[in-house]
Amino acid sequence: MNQALLKQIAKEAKGIRDKILKKQKPSMKFPLRNLSNVKFDPKAGYFQIGSKTKERTLAVSTVKTFAQSLKMIALSKKLIETDDIATKREAYYVAKGWAEEVRFAEQTESDAVLDDVEAFFSVNREQLGFVPEEKGGEVAGNLVVFDEDRDSGEELAIDCTKFGSGAYSIPISVEHLRFESDAKFVLAIETAGMFQRLVKHNYWRRSDCILVSMGGVPTRATRRFIRRMSEDLDIPVYAFVDCDPYGICNIYRTLKVGSGNAAHINEAFCVPKAHFLGVTPDDIADYDLPTHKMTDIDIKRIDDALKNDPFVQHFKKWQDALLQLKKAGVRAEQQAFAVHDLNHVMDTYLPEKLARAQEFLP
Repeated sequence: MNQALLKQIAKEAKGIRDKILKKQKPSMKFPLRNLSNVKFDPKAGYFQIGSKTKERTLAVSTVKTFAQSLKMIALSKKLIETDDIATKREAYYVAKGWAEEVRFAEQTESDAVLDDVEAFFSVNREQLGFVPEEKGGEVAGNLVVFDEDRDSGEELAIDCTKFGSGAYSIPISVEHLRFESDAKFVLAIETAGMFQRLVKHNYWRRSDCILVSMGGVPTRATRRFIRRMSEDLDIPVYAFVDCDPYGICNIYRTLKVGSGNAAHINEAFCVPKAHFLGVTPDDIADYDLPTHKMTDIDIKRIDDALKNDPFVQHFKKWQDALLQLKKAGVRAEQQAFAVHDLNHVMDTYLPEKLARAQEFLP
């Protein structure tokens, strides 16, 4: 039980109650969570939250949202006290049992309030008892994860080389885990399909590495798991994603430095030591890859990154790469290597790229 967080909740609740009893207007102040309020410090290695805030003061126009925030805090308090959890979807349905005046019409509303509560206490939502609905990443290769038995508390050694055609699933909370490995690096892979190909052919054995399936933008648990491996095992992390604005500006950028929306917790949920293996714009020509025409959304994402993303703005190499991609007007997927051979990515591409790790994009 997180006693410190419970005390913080009690303190904030008492402050609001005292103001109401004095017939004063209570307020809640939240950090502004978007790219306009983050900065990229290369020494720290991740997006840091700025000083901009928004304040929610109890008034006629805000009474519903204010009450919803307090109800969500009360739910969190109960979850912490009972050592229980709730998914964001379950929290939405719990709210269906509240008084009609404070119920959420859609889950997007409850998600927004939950994000505010998380930022209000400057903790991650897992500490508040709320867990993600989405599945975490998968892991295969030269790694032993030490977890604990839920009933006995005894330590369990989980060998990630012993899952046959499957893989180890990253749990929603990874703080209690410890690792043993003599792997040379971690390869974080965007798509489940590419991950399955590498697992099927035991690529991790050939390259003495740990494979992690991110499944698109990696969940917080996946990012935290990779971050802990990076630090605890002191090995490099290489990202292997599609060569498109989403793979670069969303998936990779979030893995390496975090996001604007979660800037208040990026310090723990990103991997500053990660580097971009590929697929790069140069790889499209160098490996004669089939491409797809970029959409208007792709172009907009590039323009937004060049204009607003502190990470892209800090690295000229990334500005040049995105401008090169925009000028070409095409994008390429990591499965595109199959045009040469189904295992071309393992037999040719990855070995050649890993031999030049010093050339990886930042």
